[in-house]
Order: sequence, then C-alpha cells, then structure tokens
Amino acid sequence: MTATLPAAAESLLAFWADAGVDAMLLDEPVDRIAAGRVAPPKPPPRPPAPAPVARVLPTAGPDVSTAVAQARALAAAAPDLEALAAAIAGFDGCPLKFEGAASQAVFYRGDPSAPVMVIGEGPGQEEDQRGQPFVGRAGKLLDRMLAAANLTERVFITNTVFWRPPGNRTPTPAEQAVCAPFVERAIALVAPAMLLLVGGASAKAMLRKDEGILSLRGRWHEWRPSDGGPELPAMPTLHPAFLLRQPGAKKRAWSDLLTLTERLDRQARPE
Repeated sequence: MTATLPAAAESLLAFWADAGVDAMLLDEPVDRIAAGRVAPPKPPPRPPAPAPVARVLPTAGPDVSTAVAQARALAAAAPDLEALAAAIAGFDGCPLKFEGAASQAVFYRGDPSAPVMVIGEGPGQEEDQRGQPFVGRAGKLLDRMLAAANLTERVFITNTVFWRPPGNRTPTPAEQAVCAPFVERAIALVAPAMLLLVGGASAKAMLRKDEGILSLRGRWHEWRPSDGGPELPAMPTLHPAFLLRQPGAKKRAWSDLLTLTERLDRQARPE
C-alpha cells in the first residue's frame, strides 16, 4: 500500500504540471468552504464628500427694457443718417453684436431720400463682412426683382437688426425690439412713402402681428410708429432667400412688387 504512495504523488504532480501549475503558493492547505462562512471585515467609513463649489455665472447684460430705452435715447439724438449709423455702431445693448457679428454693424444701402424703404430680417455672413444689407445671393435676387419693377433708384434698404445672428438664424423678437428705435428713427429721417417688408420676421415685427408671411403678404397694412406718429402703408412679401429655395413662389413676390409699384406711381402722378 505504502509503495504506491510515491507513484501516486508523482502521477498527481505530473498532472498538475501538465495543467500548467509550476509553483506552490501555500505550505498548508486552506479550507475555502470554512473560510467562506466567516463574514469579511467591514470597510472603513468613507470620508465626507467635499461641499459643492458655487459656480460664478457671468453677469447678464442689460435687460430688454433698459436696452430699448438706451436705443431710443441714442436714436432720438441722431439728427441725420450719418449720426444714426454712428449711434448704431456704438450701441452695446443688442447681444447680437457680441454673438454673431464678426466685424461691424450693417445699417443700410440705397437712396437716403427714397420713396420706398425695404426692411429685411437681419444680415448674413456676406453682409456682415461687407457692411451692407442684402449683398449675398438673396440680395442679388432682390436687386433683380427691384430692377424689373423699376424700383432700383427708389429704395432705401435696411433690416430689423443690424448684426448677424449666429448661424444666420432668424432674429428673436427681443433682438428686434432692442433695434426697433433705430429702425423707426431711420424711417423718420428718410420719410418714405411706403414700406416693403421682406420676410416673415420683418413683417411680424414691424406690423406687430403673429400671422405668417403667407397670410400677411399680398395686401396692404398700416405701419404705426411707437410714438403715435403718422402711419405708413406697408406691403409684406416673401424673402428672396425663400424664393431661392422655392422658385415657384417667385410669381407671388412679383405680384407684391407690382402692387407696390402701381400705388407708388399713382401717388407720384399729378392730379
């Protein structure tokens, strides 16, 4: 019996060697089942979490009512368009000046004594770079339409806001409200006979209406200044950027221009 023990041990060692075991970790065997019945020691308590550090938020800019009051005071003090352009350039109450604009305020182009004031929504990238409204693809289409309607030399072109919105998005009502005193002062200085409101954001802001451009366009409305001054006839129409995406709608925009031109020429004719 005892003679078989060395052979059995040798066979067992050979088995473990073939299984990859090449070292002894303990000198004595351990009963793992018995050890599993003993509860492990509790871990030490965690230290308390540090108190959260209060975030310091940037100071907000002036609220809309304060910015509108500042714009109204600056606009009222401008005796001419050159002074008004300087007031707009120096005005810091519109957040677009620090969000989307890359270089400068975009005020106007065209005839300062024009009988028609064209008011768009806001400048895009090319307008921001060149400092004039409607000079990109949409502007070139607008120019062709105005030329076909015999309005090229009879328009003053501006926007409801004077700085490019980030990503060329539509300006918000708050941004338009802050710039509105400058737009109204421009209307007072140019003294046009009528307004052409280009795009839904322009039409809704200037007319203070919630209807969409497809509902507003094609019929005359009355623009009323905030100070209760004289009203002006206003014709809303489709934005040329929309017409570039939907060429089939050009017929409706052309009809709006013909309606405006007919009224303008009729007023210009002597009785």
